[in-house]
Amino acid sequence: MTLDLPAIGQALMKFFDTPLFQMGDSSLSLSSLIKFLVALLVIVLLIRSFRQLLANRLLKRLNLDVHNREAIATIISYSVGTLSLIIILQSVGFNLASLTVLAGGLGVGIGLGLQNVTLNFISGINLLLARKVRVGDYVKLEGMEGYVQEISLQSTVMRTRDGEYVVLPNHKFADSQLVNWSYDNYNGRVHLPFGVAYGTDLALATEVVLGCAYASPHVVPDPIPRVLFVAFGSSSIDLELRVWIKQVDLTPDIKSDIYFAIEEGLRQHNISVPFPQLDLWVRQSEPAAIVSETAGMGALTPGQPIAAATSSLKTLLHQVEYFQNLTNEQLRQVIESGYRQRLAAGEVLFQENDPGNAFYIVLSGAVEVVSETLNQQLSVLAAGKSFGELSLMLGVPRSATVRALEPTLLFVINQFGFQQLLRDYPMIYEAIVQELKTHQEELAQRQEQLRQLGLIDSAEDDTNLMIWVQNRLRRLFQL
Repeated sequence: MTLDLPAIGQALMKFFDTPLFQMGDSSLSLSSLIKFLVALLVIVLLIRSFRQLLANRLLKRLNLDVHNREAIATIISYSVGTLSLIIILQSVGFNLASLTVLAGGLGVGIGLGLQNVTLNFISGINLLLARKVRVGDYVKLEGMEGYVQEISLQSTVMRTRDGEYVVLPNHKFADSQLVNWSYDNYNGRVHLPFGVAYGTDLALATEVVLGCAYASPHVVPDPIPRVLFVAFGSSSIDLELRVWIKQVDLTPDIKSDIYFAIEEGLRQHNISVPFPQLDLWVRQSEPAAIVSETAGMGALTPGQPIAAATSSLKTLLHQVEYFQNLTNEQLRQVIESGYRQRLAAGEVLFQENDPGNAFYIVLSGAVEVVSETLNQQLSVLAAGKSFGELSLMLGVPRSATVRALEPTLLFVINQFGFQQLLRDYPMIYEAIVQELKTHQEELAQRQEQLRQLGLIDSAEDDTNLMIWVQNRLRRLFQL
């Protein structure tokens, strides 16, 4: 028995070409469906490759950032895919005019069964066009935090800090409260609560903690770090350090680094971090004895300083004549208004005739004061020395150039910090004005210098030096 291959072939072709169902003027056969599915699979693969090619190569050459590249590539690739689908349908003999019948039949189904698909699709279009959330952003959604890895028309992929990839339907981004930490930049404020023992010098504690904050490369100096008095705790004075950091997505690591530095700094300055404890009083015939039992963790006993401690910033401020009569609380506020600045050996801090817009205390290292006019060194200022306070208060140009002789650390109060200090604490303004009264001769010289330079406003000028000083302070710092 011989096989009639031509007849079998004709029978198979007839089977595949036999219409399966009719839709309007178009009839669909098994062969057209197979062609359509194969072509659809090829298009999906090609569109995916085309999208990656657009985002990673073609659009990259236009110097577009990754967020714009992803959005443009996604929209273009889906548009090309939709156009290709229409062409395939036409090629297999499907009359698109018949879609009106299909659309009418699916209207109820879309409204009931496919509403989530439609909602995700519309939300995906909105995400790509509005660009409130972009690829690479660090977001918080429904208690989860992570980086946006991919945005498609149906879902968004987010990678958490633990490396987990979470696929979220797009409607979640429209229906839920979303926090985008990197909408403008990655800066964010973190809160670091801590406690110190009762009787602790709070100005010194503030100085130590702020020093630890400024020492961190992740902390931004503006807005300045602040130490807040939170409460009188049951066993400690509860404080809180608030700092702004450059990368809020690294918050746990940065907080850990700062806490390590705070613990080390407090221990070096013999500042105790207390723990909850219970005092048990035992009545005896003799005077009562006190037995202490810990009710929490073990005691944190202050250790010996690892390195010889230099004079505290509070002590150095007390040596500045304008701050000598300030209380500990006022000194703490002065410390909080400043920041630390590092200079490399040979680096110029400011030059002669520069604006006098900051006050400095040398914490470590040394600087030289040089007169460029006379071409000679005037003095060398080592750790503990201060300079520039009168120039800051009166807005007088610098009379000399200051340069670091070695790696140097400075405490700085700039014009903005000094302005906030005088605005928030008028008692400091009054204390400074009273101290300036003892410098009549120097004030007269400064006033005459400003007159010669034409830097005195007629509204502030006065023959009475103290009235002139008050007027100038109010004008310079907008008091």
